[in-house]
Amino acid sequence: MSEARENVDNACKAVCDALRYLGDASYAILPPNVAHELGDFKKKFLSNVLSLIEKDIEWIDARVAGGDRLREEWKRACNREQSEQAGEPAN
Repeated sequence: MSEARENVDNACKAVCDALRYLGDASYAILPPNVAHELGDFKKKFLSNVLSLIEKDIEWIDARVAGGDRLREEWKRACNREQSEQAGEPAN
């Protein structure tokens, strides 16, 4: 069993090494200043995407909390109406 695990680990390492090499080569073929500018551009782009995702998560959390508050308000209103109806005398 451990031999099979080692084979899988070795295969994963080989794939990761190949991908890392291709990534390095994709920047190595560019002039140094272009490679650095491209890297900076990609980092800024991904930072903006991350910021948008974080804001969306905050928005979702706020909507869920608002839904909880609204649900409690509805529940209180329903209970109040039921208690008022139960307290009315029969005509």
